[in-house]
Amino acid sequence: MALLRASKKALLLLFFAEALALPLAARAAADIAASEYAVKAAFLYNFTKFVEWPPKAFADERSPLKICVLGQDPFGKILRSLMDEEVGGRRLQLLRVDTLNNPAACHVLFVSRSERDRLPQILVAVRDAPVLTVGDTPGFLDDGGMINFILEGSKVRFEIDQEAAERVGIKISSKLLALARHVKGRP
Repeated sequence: MALLRASKKALLLLFFAEALALPLAARAAADIAASEYAVKAAFLYNFTKFVEWPPKAFADERSPLKICVLGQDPFGKILRSLMDEEVGGRRLQLLRVDTLNNPAACHVLFVSRSERDRLPQILVAVRDAPVLTVGDTPGFLDDGGMINFILEGSKVRFEIDQEAAERVGIKISSKLLALARHVKGRP
């Protein structure tokens, strides 16, 4: 058991080391340790490195990987500063959306707390699309979301619904699953 805890801590340190290795411009834009949403932005960026979408999620091999923020944007300039990066040969693109007319237009969908009242309808709209849904609202996984940020004291953690992701062909790396505080659907 102690070995498992040590391994999990080592993976968590590796994950945060990766987050802190963001480009200098991103670090200049915001001090990662200074705010909750700076840490969440770093997580969103890193999630793209540990998730595999089905080929049908992209028009072609060079299509951008689109990160969408639905509702009030809590990230400010922090998330935008990461969009010059490339992940898996795909350029990251940030979109701010108010409605989900085309759910498949996003690869990662962060649902802001401002959308709490519409959360069930939003998650039903993307239920069958290969969209990694991320939120920070209590009950997000129960409503059908895939990754939910939680606070433990002043630390940002996350929980994952692996079954929801697999249902639409999204594969979450075992390294990311190992860092999750809780994995719903784990055997």
